Amino acid sequence: MTSGSNTRQRGAFASVTTLFFAWGFTTVSVDPLIASLKAIFELSWPEVMLTQFAFFMAYAIVSLPAAALVARLGYPRSIILALGIMIAGCLCIPLATHLDTFAIVLLALFIIASGITILQVAANPLAALLGPPARSHLRLTLSQAFNSLGTTIAPYLISSVILAGGIFAVPGGAAATAAQRTESLRHIDFAFLVIAAMIALLALFIWSVRARLSRAAAAGEHDRARDGTVNASGSLRSLAQALRSGWAVLGAAAIFLYVGAEVSIGSTMTNFLSRPDVFAVSLEHAGKLVSLYWGGAMIGRFVGSGLLTRVRAALLLAAAAALAALLCLTVTQAPGEFAGWAALSVGLFNSIMFPVIFTLTLERSSASGAATSGLLCMAIVGGALLPRLVGKIAEVAGLRAAYVVPLLAYVCIGAFALAAARARVLRQPHAAPNAGH
Repeated sequence: MTSGSNTRQRGAFASVTTLFFAWGFTTVSVDPLIASLKAIFELSWPEVMLTQFAFFMAYAIVSLPAAALVARLGYPRSIILALGIMIAGCLCIPLATHLDTFAIVLLALFIIASGITILQVAANPLAALLGPPARSHLRLTLSQAFNSLGTTIAPYLISSVILAGGIFAVPGGAAATAAQRTESLRHIDFAFLVIAAMIALLALFIWSVRARLSRAAAAGEHDRARDGTVNASGSLRSLAQALRSGWAVLGAAAIFLYVGAEVSIGSTMTNFLSRPDVFAVSLEHAGKLVSLYWGGAMIGRFVGSGLLTRVRAALLLAAAAALAALLCLTVTQAPGEFAGWAALSVGLFNSIMFPVIFTLTLERSSASGAATSGLLCMAIVGGALLPRLVGKIAEVAGLRAAYVVPLLAYVCIGAFALAAARARVLRQPHAAPNAGH
């Protein structure tokens, strides 16, 4: 590869990395939105958890069509289309609040998540292509760090907008007026209009560098074809092949449980921390504290990257899962602020789970890497289903008791890790895909 080609690919990679930040920021904006919608629409926990159901069902429904779309349109046009869909979803939020209809909020979130799904299907392999094959892991890890930066910043900024003023300024026990409720709805509008504007600017930027992206991706694909490596864009295979592999199915179950546990904790964290028997703070303050949960995941990815050079991946995953389970048990039993800090600390141990589960599964699956990856990505639908279960338990027994769901999920992930430590490795994956949410 020539120095000019290297320069073009570095510039293209820098452009693609901004996408990881954008979808991380947008995805985690749903966490403070849940607390806001629950109060404004006076929803039960099972009802408000439909937000995550609508959001993460997009991964199950859109992933396979998205792969075909990217193969047909190419990377730049697929990315721009994905950003356009995200903008459309954000603009549906003001329509939903104007009509005062929670169902339209759910539709808007599904549209946003559909755009994010297409974006991930395009951006992950593109990031792997933009440079030497031997450094694919490094590029994906760096991109994931920017995704984590977005997930860390979003709860603080969005909570400052949608959990301040309006009905959230009403003293405890007093009834909110219609004007205060309308004010809170307008705050949601403002937050998502700002997100739409941010995404629109990003779309214009990607459009301006589309030719560079196309040339750089073509050069990367040429190098992999010349070197005999797998083209990262050719990832659509029959899921039937993956379902015939026991390890592919086990890995998909582990991803399902991990994403479900992480999303369930993040979704309920704002309301949990604000409780009188935990931190006893306002919803706005509690929403800002959720940044520590996602920030722990960001720090953990850097620390975990170093530990993985010294510790077997399966054993590190087992340790992380055990500690996460212990923290969830602490939340169910510990009094006061100690439970709150335990809940926030789970994020640190979530950090390595997705990439390590992905890699361990790819190494042991008897199905092709593409087929296995497709099944694992579809398993992200756990973020839609487990929060619904958590909501049902929270409604009946309270938020503390609901932590038994992520506790059991982490126990199962630990069992998966220990089994992987004893299983035979069939292949070394070229690069483990990264997903942000």
